Amino acid sequence: MPITPAPGPGLGTDGGGGGLRALGSRLEGVLVLPGDPGWDAARAAWQLAVDQRPAAVVLARSAADVAATLKTARVCGLRVAPQSSGHNAAPLGPLHDTILLRTFEMAHVHIDPVRRLARVGAGVVWAEVSAAAAKHGLAGLAGTASDVGVVGYTLGGGLSWFARSHGLAANHVTGATVVTADGRVLRVDAGHEPDLFWAIRGGGGAYAVVTELEFALFPITEVYAGALYWPIGRAEEVLRRWRDWTATVPDTVTSLGRLLRFPPLEDIPEPFRGRSLVAVEAVAQLSQGTQLSQGTQLGQGGPLSQGGPLSQEAADALLAPLRDLGPELDTFAPTPPSRLDLLHLDPPGPTPAAGDGLQLAALTDDTLAALLAVAGADADVPLLTVEARHLGGALAPDAARPGGAVSSLDAAFAVFSGGLTFDASSTAAVHAALDTLTTVLAPWRAPLSYRNFTERRPDDGLAFEPDQVRRRLQRIKQTYDPGDVIRANHPVEPSR
Repeated sequence: MPITPAPGPGLGTDGGGGGLRALGSRLEGVLVLPGDPGWDAARAAWQLAVDQRPAAVVLARSAADVAATLKTARVCGLRVAPQSSGHNAAPLGPLHDTILLRTFEMAHVHIDPVRRLARVGAGVVWAEVSAAAAKHGLAGLAGTASDVGVVGYTLGGGLSWFARSHGLAANHVTGATVVTADGRVLRVDAGHEPDLFWAIRGGGGAYAVVTELEFALFPITEVYAGALYWPIGRAEEVLRRWRDWTATVPDTVTSLGRLLRFPPLEDIPEPFRGRSLVAVEAVAQLSQGTQLSQGTQLGQGGPLSQGGPLSQEAADALLAPLRDLGPELDTFAPTPPSRLDLLHLDPPGPTPAAGDGLQLAALTDDTLAALLAVAGADADVPLLTVEARHLGGALAPDAARPGGAVSSLDAAFAVFSGGLTFDASSTAAVHAALDTLTTVLAPWRAPLSYRNFTERRPDDGLAFEPDQVRRRLQRIKQTYDPGDVIRANHPVEPSR
C-alpha cells in the first residue's frame, strides 16, 4: 500500500499542540489525513462495502505508535479504532470522531516449536501463522478464511475447524502485549493484569489495544477434509441427513451444512459457476497426523474432548451415510492444516459483501423447513451462502475449559449467511434477505450471539455473554479505559 506521509506539525485540529498533524512527527509509521495521497487506500477495509471515513488513519509499526495515537486522541477529543484486515468493519459505524489505527504493518511471526507457541504482531493474518507453524509440524486454530487478522479473530472467540475438539481459539491464548487508553504498554497473562487477560479472551477488543498475541499451537500435520456437493433441489434431504449425522460423530469432526448460489463469474471454478448447490463440508482429525491420544494436555492443560483422532478408514466409514446420498462431487482427501483455507471457498481478496449470523438452540425439522422456505431451491434469494456449523463438543458450556470472558458457545449450531453487494440495489436486497432469515429462525434462536459472526451492526441489544460476564467486562473497561477512547466493533460501555 503506497502511502505518502502527512506533513509535519502545524495543521492541528484541536487548536493546541499541533493536534493530529503533530502526531505524524512522533510516529515510526505513517499518519494519513483526509486529502493526503494514499487516503483511500489507508482507510479501506477488507469489507469493501463499508465506506470508512475516519478523522485520520495511523499506519502503526510499533507499540510506541499505538501509545502515541491513543495519547493524541485523548488530547483531541477523539476515539481510536484498532483494525488489521477489516473483515468485520461494518459494526464500527461512522468514524468521523475516530482515528482508525491500522496495524497490518505489525506483521512479525515467531514460532517456538519446543513450547508449541506462536507470538504474532497485531497485523498478522492466519495464512502467515499457518505457513510458519507448518514448518514445525504444528497448526493453529485458524478460521475458514486465511486472510482474517489473527488478533481480531481471537479476541472475538475464534471458531476453527478444530473447535469441537479444542474449543475456541481465545481459550488457548497464553499472553499478550497491550497498550491501554492512557498509553501504558503492558504484558498481560495469567500472572500479570489477570482481569484484562480474562477480558481479551473472547470479550472483544474494547479494553486495550493488543499489539502482540501469544497462543498455543498443536501437533496436527494432516486431516481428512473435503466437501460433498449436490444440486440445491436436494437440500431438504441432504441437510436432514447431515443434521442427523452430526449426532453420531466424535468431537474430532467439525462440519457444516451449506446452501450456495454461485454467480456466473469467470473466476469461479467451472463445477460451481452459475449454479446453486447444497454442500456438506467437514474436517476429521487423523490419528497419524495429530499424534494425540485421549487425555493429552493441550495448551494450558485442557484435555482433548470425547472421541480421539480417526484413521482414514474410520473417517471414510463415518462419511458413508452422507456419501450414500450420491453427491455429484466429493473432494475429501488427506490435507495439511495450512491448506484448509481452500475448503470453504472464501473470496480470495477484499470483497463488497454483507453478512450476518446467529446461533440456534436446535436444528429441528421445523427449523430446516423455515430456513428452506426462504433460502431453498424454490426461493429467489440474493445470498451467496447460508450455512449452519455444528457446535457442541469442547465448545459446550459443560465441556469448555476455564478460560476468558467467552470460553464456550451455548448453542447447537451457528448460522452465517452473506451475499455480494456490488451496488445499491444488491445491497438492499442482501440486507432484506438477512433480516428475513433472522426473523424466520427466531423461534429457535439461542439466547446468546457470537461476536465474530455478527457483522452488520454494533451491539444493539444482542447479548454475547451472560449478564454477570457483561457486568464484569464493563468494570474492566472502566478500570482500563474509563473515557471509552478505544472503540471496538461491538462496544462494551464502562461501568459508571
